[in-house]
Amino acid sequence: MGRRIDYYDDPNAPKANSLVPAVNVVVENDKGEILMIRRTDNDNWALPGGAIDLGESVTQAAIRETKEETGIDVEITGLVGIYSDPKHVIHYTSNNEVRQEFSILLAGKPIAGHLRPSEESSEVTWMALNSIASLSMHRSMRSRVEDYITHPDQPLIS
Repeated sequence: MGRRIDYYDDPNAPKANSLVPAVNVVVENDKGEILMIRRTDNDNWALPGGAIDLGESVTQAAIRETKEETGIDVEITGLVGIYSDPKHVIHYTSNNEVRQEFSILLAGKPIAGHLRPSEESSEVTWMALNSIASLSMHRSMRSRVEDYITHPDQPLIS
């Protein structure tokens, strides 16, 4: 399996050669905990999510990716933000694809399922908000979680 390497405002980063719409989901349970995964391709903690496939909507992709990576079925409840900073590129070493960031962050709530890891997630857990700061996480993902916490009523566009 290839690796995922995130670069932000790095003059040594490879140049982007693709733009792929993606979605992440902040899933909050009734205890106020956030659903987090540890990615298998870079060992960082992240919100569940991934690329939007041809033929599916943003919402369908969010529901599918969350289920695939965590075992949890979700209902989408809102928009947190849209992230398209060209200074953030993601290098997938398996095929040398270098994506310019384009990610839609949605909010959701769990409706069914049981936590389970997948090929893309080595760990899946409900995390208390005050514990997230100590996790190994790329700055772009940390920013998304912070945006969800600090701007719950106003979607952000960057």
